[in-house]
Amino acid sequence: MTRPPAAPGIVSALDMETRDLIAFAVTIAVGAEGAVRDGAARAARAVRPEWAEELILQSYLFVGFPRALNAMRAWRKASGRAAPRADADPDTGAAAWRARGEATCATVYGPMYERLRVNIRGLHPALDDWMIEEGYGRVLGRPGLDLKRRELCVAAVCAATEQDRQLHSHLHGARHAGASAAEIDAALEIGGERLGADARARIAHLWARVQAMP
Repeated sequence: MTRPPAAPGIVSALDMETRDLIAFAVTIAVGAEGAVRDGAARAARAVRPEWAEELILQSYLFVGFPRALNAMRAWRKASGRAAPRADADPDTGAAAWRARGEATCATVYGPMYERLRVNIRGLHPALDDWMIEEGYGRVLGRPGLDLKRRELCVAAVCAATEQDRQLHSHLHGARHAGASAAEIDAALEIGGERLGADARARIAHLWARVQAMP
């Protein structure tokens, strides 16, 4: 079910560039190739290049390499920017990524951090290692895009793809990273544009539960 564009009064809680960044994140996650090309063209006009490229890089964590590769290909064509000769991230190597990942993950999960680590290790120790070193260290902890905007994008993508468990976590993460309730409302509005009424109501209920928690 396709819904009308997000309500201007809600989305206006975000600055225009952040709104367009989140919209691009959602398009990468759920759009067909033509929509991704159009989204890349809009992002090339509206979003600073370092933000757009960091968003595309982090998208592989949440929607997979095929969509990340297609989005970067569309971005290169739309923006006219060549790939850098080398990655500008100053922190490289497993030890640096692990330290950065632990710090970033602790910020996102706050008081739930230790319980998260126990729970993920209970699923598989490799998943815990990959989450910290790869997810939060090598990717989400990168410079170039602040953690608040990263988390707003992630929350919108989790909403759009109906990943409720991860959405619950990243709603907390967006709050812990400094996003206001109004900014999160706006990100969820963008993420939910393509969803039906039942899914949107479920997401609203989940967000209300998160807001009610200390």
